[in-house]
Amino acid sequence: MNFTDTHTHLYVEEFDDDRNQVIQQAVNNGVTKMLLPNIDGASLEAMHNLVSAFPENCFPMMGLHPTSVNEDFEKELTLVESELKKNSLYIGVGEIGTDLYWDETYREEQTEAFRRQLQLAKKYRLPVSIHTRNSFALTLKLVQEELTDDLKGVFHCFTGTESEAKMIMDTGFKMGIGGIVTFKNSGLDKVVAQLPLDQLVLETDAPYLTPVPYRGKRNQSAYLIYVAEKLATVQNKSLEEVAETTTNTVNQLFFNRN
Repeated sequence: MNFTDTHTHLYVEEFDDDRNQVIQQAVNNGVTKMLLPNIDGASLEAMHNLVSAFPENCFPMMGLHPTSVNEDFEKELTLVESELKKNSLYIGVGEIGTDLYWDETYREEQTEAFRRQLQLAKKYRLPVSIHTRNSFALTLKLVQEELTDDLKGVFHCFTGTESEAKMIMDTGFKMGIGGIVTFKNSGLDKVVAQLPLDQLVLETDAPYLTPVPYRGKRNQSAYLIYVAEKLATVQNKSLEEVAETTTNTVNQLFFNRN
Protein backbone atom coordinates (compact mmCIF):
# COMPACT_ATOMS: atom_id res chain seq x y z
CA MET A 1 0.00 0.00 0.00
CA ASN A 2 1.14 3.52 -0.81
CA PHE A 3 -0.07 6.65 0.92
CA THR A 4 0.49 10.36 0.27
CA ASP A 5 0.76 12.91 3.06
CA THR A 6 -0.79 15.87 1.27
CA HIS A 7 0.22 18.45 3.87
CA THR A 8 3.40 18.26 5.95
CA HIS A 9 6.00 20.81 7.05
CA LEU A 10 9.01 18.50 7.44
CA TYR A 11 11.41 21.32 6.59
CA VAL A 12 10.76 23.29 9.83
CA GLU A 13 13.24 23.43 12.70
CA GLU A 14 11.38 20.82 14.76
CA PHE A 15 12.93 18.21 12.45
CA ASP A 16 16.47 19.59 12.30
CA ASP A 17 17.90 16.83 14.50
CA ASP A 18 16.41 13.79 12.75
CA ARG A 19 14.91 14.83 9.42
CA ASN A 20 16.41 11.98 7.37
CA GLN A 21 15.22 9.43 9.89
CA VAL A 22 11.71 10.94 9.85
CA ILE A 23 11.54 10.65 6.07
CA GLN A 24 12.73 7.05 6.21
CA GLN A 25 10.17 6.16 8.88
CA ALA A 26 7.43 7.59 6.67
CA VAL A 27 8.55 5.57 3.66
CA ASN A 28 8.78 2.45 5.84
CA ASN A 29 5.12 3.03 6.80
CA GLY A 30 4.09 3.26 3.15
CA VAL A 31 3.97 7.06 3.00
CA THR A 32 5.98 7.38 -0.19
CA LYS A 33 4.98 10.92 -1.15
CA MET A 34 5.02 13.96 1.11
CA LEU A 35 3.65 17.26 -0.18
CA LEU A 36 5.26 20.35 1.33
CA PRO A 37 3.25 23.59 1.48
CA ASN A 38 5.42 26.67 1.91
CA ILE A 39 4.89 29.20 4.72
CA ASP A 40 6.65 32.37 3.54
CA GLY A 41 9.95 33.62 2.15
CA ALA A 42 11.83 32.61 5.29
CA SER A 43 10.91 28.92 4.90
CA LEU A 44 11.80 28.64 1.23
CA GLU A 45 15.46 27.61 1.49
CA ALA A 46 14.81 24.84 4.01
CA MET A 47 11.98 23.48 1.89
CA HIS A 48 14.11 23.45 -1.25
CA ASN A 49 16.94 21.71 0.61
CA LEU A 50 14.58 18.95 1.69
CA VAL A 51 13.22 18.49 -1.83
CA SER A 52 16.78 18.29 -3.19
CA ALA A 53 17.67 15.63 -0.63
CA PHE A 54 14.54 13.51 -1.28
CA PRO A 55 13.34 14.29 -4.82
CA GLU A 56 11.43 10.99 -5.10
CA ASN A 57 9.48 11.57 -1.90
CA CYS A 58 9.14 15.29 -1.20
CA PHE A 59 7.24 17.70 -3.46
CA PRO A 60 7.06 21.47 -2.88
CA MET A 61 4.28 24.03 -3.13
CA MET A 62 4.75 27.78 -3.24
CA GLY A 63 2.56 30.18 -1.33
CA LEU A 64 2.16 32.68 1.48
CA HIS A 65 0.49 31.39 4.66
CA PRO A 66 -2.24 33.72 5.96
CA THR A 67 -0.62 34.10 9.39
CA SER A 68 2.49 35.43 7.62
CA VAL A 69 0.44 38.17 5.90
CA ASN A 70 1.12 41.68 7.21
CA GLU A 71 1.48 45.19 5.82
CA ASP A 72 4.46 43.94 3.77
CA PHE A 73 2.56 41.16 1.99
CA GLU A 74 3.08 42.62 -1.51
CA LYS A 75 6.79 41.74 -1.35
CA GLU A 76 5.93 38.19 -0.39
CA LEU A 77 3.43 37.87 -3.24
CA THR A 78 6.07 39.10 -5.69
CA LEU A 79 8.31 36.29 -4.44
CA VAL A 80 5.49 33.75 -4.77
CA GLU A 81 4.90 34.63 -8.42
CA SER A 82 8.62 34.81 -9.18
CA GLU A 83 9.07 31.28 -7.80
CA LEU A 84 6.06 29.88 -9.67
CA LYS A 85 7.30 31.45 -12.87
CA LYS A 86 10.84 30.08 -12.73
CA ASN A 87 10.49 26.72 -10.97
CA SER A 88 8.53 23.89 -12.56
CA LEU A 89 9.05 21.67 -9.50
CA TYR A 90 6.10 23.24 -7.68
CA ILE A 91 3.07 20.97 -7.66
CA GLY A 92 0.67 23.46 -6.08
CA VAL A 93 0.05 26.90 -4.63
CA GLY A 94 0.02 26.72 -0.87
CA GLU A 95 -0.33 27.13 1.94
CA ILE A 96 -2.81 29.92 1.28
CA GLY A 97 -6.12 31.02 2.78
CA THR A 98 -7.44 33.05 5.69
CA ASP A 99 -6.99 32.79 9.46
CA LEU A 100 -8.95 34.93 11.90
CA TYR A 101 -8.19 32.81 14.97
CA TRP A 102 -5.46 34.95 16.52
CA ASP A 103 -6.68 38.40 15.47
CA GLU A 104 -8.26 40.24 12.56
CA THR A 105 -5.65 42.99 12.20
CA TYR A 106 -4.76 42.01 8.65
CA ARG A 107 -8.15 40.70 7.55
CA GLU A 108 -8.21 42.86 4.41
CA GLU A 109 -4.61 42.02 3.55
CA GLN A 110 -5.29 38.32 4.05
CA THR A 111 -8.32 38.56 1.79
CA GLU A 112 -6.33 40.29 -0.93
CA ALA A 113 -3.36 37.91 -0.62
CA PHE A 114 -5.64 34.88 -0.82
CA ARG A 115 -7.52 36.18 -3.85
CA ARG A 116 -4.30 37.03 -5.68
CA GLN A 117 -2.85 33.60 -4.99
CA LEU A 118 -6.01 31.89 -6.23
CA GLN A 119 -5.55 33.88 -9.41
CA LEU A 120 -1.91 32.79 -9.63
CA ALA A 121 -3.01 29.18 -9.25
CA LYS A 122 -5.31 29.57 -12.23
CA LYS A 123 -2.62 31.36 -14.22
CA TYR A 124 -0.10 28.56 -13.66
CA ARG A 125 -2.73 25.80 -13.70
CA LEU A 126 -1.81 24.47 -10.27
CA PRO A 127 -4.03 23.16 -7.46
CA VAL A 128 -4.19 25.02 -4.15
CA SER A 129 -3.82 23.96 -0.53
CA ILE A 130 -6.21 26.09 1.52
CA HIS A 131 -5.88 27.01 5.18
CA THR A 132 -8.99 28.28 6.94
CA ARG A 133 -9.30 28.86 10.67
CA ASN A 134 -12.22 30.72 12.23
CA SER A 135 -12.88 32.00 8.72
CA PHE A 136 -14.70 29.32 6.74
CA ALA A 137 -17.44 31.60 5.36
CA LEU A 138 -14.91 34.17 4.15
CA THR A 139 -12.62 31.54 2.65
CA LEU A 140 -15.42 29.74 0.83
CA LYS A 141 -16.83 33.01 -0.50
CA LEU A 142 -13.48 33.93 -2.03
CA VAL A 143 -13.11 30.48 -3.61
CA GLN A 144 -16.62 30.73 -5.04
CA GLU A 145 -15.90 34.18 -6.47
CA GLU A 146 -12.71 32.98 -8.19
CA LEU A 147 -14.06 29.58 -9.21
CA THR A 148 -13.41 28.47 -12.79
CA ASP A 149 -12.57 25.13 -14.39
CA ASP A 150 -8.90 25.93 -13.75
CA LEU A 151 -9.29 26.29 -9.98
CA LYS A 152 -9.07 23.13 -7.89
CA GLY A 153 -7.48 21.95 -4.69
CA VAL A 154 -7.89 20.91 -1.08
CA PHE A 155 -9.44 22.49 1.98
CA HIS A 156 -6.62 21.41 4.30
CA CYS A 157 -7.40 20.30 7.86
CA PHE A 158 -11.13 19.93 7.33
CA THR A 159 -12.98 19.93 10.67
CA GLY A 160 -16.38 21.20 9.57
CA THR A 161 -19.95 20.00 9.44
CA GLU A 162 -21.66 17.87 6.80
CA SER A 163 -23.22 21.07 5.48
CA GLU A 164 -19.82 22.71 5.11
CA ALA A 165 -18.48 19.56 3.47
CA LYS A 166 -21.27 19.72 0.91
CA MET A 167 -20.45 23.37 0.16
CA ILE A 168 -16.81 22.40 -0.41
CA MET A 169 -17.77 19.49 -2.66
CA ASP A 170 -20.04 21.81 -4.65
CA THR A 171 -16.92 23.81 -5.61
CA GLY A 172 -15.18 20.62 -6.78
CA PHE A 173 -12.57 20.88 -4.02
CA LYS A 174 -11.43 17.97 -1.85
CA MET A 175 -11.03 17.85 1.93
CA GLY A 176 -7.82 17.04 3.81
CA ILE A 177 -8.37 14.74 6.79
CA GLY A 178 -5.73 14.68 9.50
CA GLY A 179 -5.11 13.68 13.09
CA ILE A 180 -8.15 15.47 14.50
CA VAL A 181 -10.34 12.65 13.13
CA THR A 182 -8.71 10.37 15.75
CA PHE A 183 -9.49 12.71 18.68
CA LYS A 184 -12.11 11.18 20.94
CA ASN A 185 -14.40 14.22 21.32
CA SER A 186 -13.78 16.03 18.03
CA GLY A 187 -16.94 14.69 16.36
CA LEU A 188 -15.10 14.77 13.05
CA ASP A 189 -15.24 10.99 12.75
CA LYS A 190 -19.06 11.14 12.59
CA VAL A 191 -18.96 13.74 9.82
CA VAL A 192 -16.28 11.93 7.82
CA ALA A 193 -18.25 8.69 8.04
CA GLN A 194 -20.95 10.31 5.88
CA LEU A 195 -18.64 11.67 3.16
CA PRO A 196 -17.66 9.97 -0.12
CA LEU A 197 -14.16 8.52 0.20
CA ASP A 198 -13.15 9.91 -3.19
CA GLN A 199 -13.68 13.44 -1.84
CA LEU A 200 -11.04 13.01 0.87
CA VAL A 201 -7.26 13.04 1.01
CA LEU A 202 -4.95 12.24 3.93
CA GLU A 203 -2.61 14.64 5.70
CA THR A 204 -0.64 15.10 8.92
CA ASP A 205 0.15 18.84 9.08
CA ALA A 206 3.34 17.69 10.81
CA PRO A 207 4.71 18.73 13.25
CA TYR A 208 1.21 19.72 14.44
CA LEU A 209 -2.12 17.93 15.13
CA THR A 210 -0.61 14.57 16.03
CA PRO A 211 -3.08 11.67 15.86
CA VAL A 212 -3.87 9.24 18.64
CA PRO A 213 -1.91 7.28 19.95
CA TYR A 214 0.84 9.92 19.80
CA ARG A 215 -1.30 12.97 20.57
CA GLY A 216 0.72 15.58 22.46
CA LYS A 217 4.00 14.59 20.81
CA ARG A 218 5.58 15.93 17.62
CA ASN A 219 3.68 14.80 14.55
CA GLN A 220 5.44 13.25 11.54
CA SER A 221 4.44 11.83 8.20
CA ALA A 222 4.85 8.21 9.36
CA TYR A 223 1.82 8.78 11.61
CA LEU A 224 -0.41 9.19 8.56
CA ILE A 225 -1.18 5.49 8.91
CA TYR A 226 -3.24 6.21 12.05
CA VAL A 227 -5.38 8.70 10.14
CA ALA A 228 -5.86 6.17 7.35
CA GLU A 229 -6.81 3.42 9.80
CA LYS A 230 -9.38 5.65 11.50
CA LEU A 231 -10.83 6.65 8.14
CA ALA A 232 -11.10 2.98 7.14
CA THR A 233 -12.89 2.20 10.41
CA VAL A 234 -15.47 5.00 10.28
CA GLN A 235 -16.19 4.40 6.59
CA ASN A 236 -16.33 0.62 7.06
CA LYS A 237 -13.78 0.11 4.29
CA SER A 238 -10.52 -1.76 4.07
CA LEU A 239 -7.23 0.04 4.63
CA GLU A 240 -6.26 -1.02 1.10
CA GLU A 241 -9.29 0.74 -0.35
CA VAL A 242 -8.51 3.90 1.61
CA ALA A 243 -4.93 3.81 0.33
CA GLU A 244 -5.93 3.22 -3.28
CA THR A 245 -8.77 5.76 -3.42
CA THR A 246 -6.97 8.60 -1.65
CA THR A 247 -3.78 8.00 -3.65
CA ASN A 248 -5.73 8.12 -6.92
CA THR A 249 -7.36 11.38 -5.86
CA VAL A 250 -3.98 12.91 -5.00
CA ASN A 251 -2.46 11.80 -8.27
CA GLN A 252 -5.32 13.29 -10.29
CA LEU A 253 -5.18 16.55 -8.35
CA PHE A 254 -1.46 17.21 -7.91
CA PHE A 255 0.39 15.06 -10.44
CA ASN A 256 -1.87 15.01 -13.50
CA ARG A 257 -0.79 17.91 -15.70
CA ASN A 258 -3.39 17.27 -18.44
